[in-house]
Amino acid sequence: MSTAKDQMKQILEDQPDDSSYDELLKELAFKRMIDRGLADVDSKNTISNEEMDRRIKSWQK
Repeated sequence: MSTAKDQMKQILEDQPDDSSYDELLKELAFKRMIDRGLADVDSKNTISNEEMDRRIKSWQK
């Protein structure tokens, strides 16, 4: 298994050479969000679409 540092290096290496600092940070943050989401799915820490719809509607009142 690769380390977090190795994973970050690979993400950065996969980006175009002319990427801005902000673009690189966005790619790293995006990868982190994906990893967290997949971990939530694995641990069954999710809600149904119906529940999310209900919650969103409650915010709009």
